[in-house]
Amino acid sequence: MDTTAEVERLAASTYVSLTTFKKVGSAVATPVWVSSDGALLYVWTQGDSGKVKRIRNNGHVLVAPSDSRGALQGAAVEGAARVLDSPADLARVSALHRTKYGLQFRLFDLGAKVFRRNKPLVAIEIRLA
Repeated sequence: MDTTAEVERLAASTYVSLTTFKKVGSAVATPVWVSSDGALLYVWTQGDSGKVKRIRNNGHVLVAPSDSRGALQGAAVEGAARVLDSPADLARVSALHRTKYGLQFRLFDLGAKVFRRNKPLVAIEIRLA
């Protein structure tokens, strides 16, 4: 598999289905926005979300292009995810998302900051296998 081509294919989608795994092994798929720096994929989310908890426990993920409701629109690819929470990483991923999603991301980010004031935002880095 050419990982660069897969990253480009997935990053071209407005949404991807990010599948994480519970401790008991069952899969949980969530549609999310995704951006890329050309080598890795990035997701922006609340630090207390279920997907973050599952990734901290088990970094194995599946990623596939999807629509906003999570209906798959292409083949899934395996990957390894990790949570990024340093200010430098968050600024970099926020900039990638702002570039791709524009005003839509700015409004989402503002809403997250206003309505979830004490809840940290984090990024998820995904390296395709």
